[in-house]
Amino acid sequence: MRNPRICVFFSDTGGGHRSAAEAVEQGLLDLLNEIAPDSPSAEIIVDNGVEKSHPLNRYFVELYNYLLRHNQAGMKYYYWFIEKTKPNNSEYGYQCTKPYLLKLFKDADVDMIVSVHPMSNHYMARAIKDSGRQIKLVTVVTDPNGDFWSGWACNDADLTIVPNDLGRDRLISLGVDPERIMVTGMPVHPSFIKTPSTNREEFIAHLGLSPNKPTVCFNAGWAGGGNTVAIYRALAASNLDVQAVFLCGHNQALYETMKREAKNSGLRTAVLPFHDQMADLMSAVDIMVTKAGGLTSFEGLARRLPMAIDMITKPMPQEMGTATILCEQGVAHAIIKPQDIVDIVAKVKVRDPQNPMKLPSAYGLDKVGAVYDIAASVLKLAGVKLKPAAKGVSSGRSVY
Repeated sequence: MRNPRICVFFSDTGGGHRSAAEAVEQGLLDLLNEIAPDSPSAEIIVDNGVEKSHPLNRYFVELYNYLLRHNQAGMKYYYWFIEKTKPNNSEYGYQCTKPYLLKLFKDADVDMIVSVHPMSNHYMARAIKDSGRQIKLVTVVTDPNGDFWSGWACNDADLTIVPNDLGRDRLISLGVDPERIMVTGMPVHPSFIKTPSTNREEFIAHLGLSPNKPTVCFNAGWAGGGNTVAIYRALAASNLDVQAVFLCGHNQALYETMKREAKNSGLRTAVLPFHDQMADLMSAVDIMVTKAGGLTSFEGLARRLPMAIDMITKPMPQEMGTATILCEQGVAHAIIKPQDIVDIVAKVKVRDPQNPMKLPSAYGLDKVGAVYDIAASVLKLAGVKLKPAAKGVSSGRSVY
């Protein structure tokens, strides 16, 4: 009997869904390695199939990312349009997507789909029925509040995993069977709860900055958007004795703009494009300016990193609840106008790794190792027998 094949399915709408997919993949690999290091008892496939499934789906992905980069104020209209028209329930949309999904099921010979994207769940469930295959469907919700896309609610999923009770209540209100819902926490990549690969001094010095100065990270996100430039300018004009790291994401125009800004600024700044060692970076800086993306926020929490949330443009509906939670629980500050950053950063000190920020237990904010619970649940449903030590959360795995 062959090993079960598990496909983690996502879309590059922003960076959060890819982060979640990679987190679930690594959580699965870590647990499989605990069970049998030399002979894994399951095979893992990762596929960003939404945009590959049909040109129409690719258009929606590209539109989403365009709005993230250039018009975040317009995201509320995108959200409204999706919720109003519900393309995930569209017969035409399904018929367009169906050939790709059936081919994926056949070619990869999958036994389970783990979906971390709200627009794919219903098509997946229909395609599984039409394929005649015995494929389990698990949905992992990546929005840590009760205001997420209704597309997350799929009655045909064998299991839907949510970050907290807010998500559970939302799914129940949308008609999902409570017996098919599991509350675990957010799927944060294991690297964020493990010891950094380099210490703060080495990381900061490599960027040409001083390890002894408070360091502000401006994170423009995967798409490279938001109001980070305006916030940066406000901090640069303050003459506070701090330094900065500016992450431009996948936005070359922003990268070129910020190199000029940094050169002409009195604020010592390392300007970086997309950075693939975020776990190390979040360990090295002292506060992060970001939007309230679910995965980015919870990665910051896992690294006990204080945050300042960009709310100059009203956050997207699915992120507004996250921003509110983080600020109410005291792990983040709201930036309503660019100048707010000055008072926030004035109180920032170089972090002491021996005295990390305490995380509140509300809304699952302290469940930083939840990806192992998610992975254990997936493997159990796939029929993989786990060792007792592999069934719990991140006990013994976390650096904290």
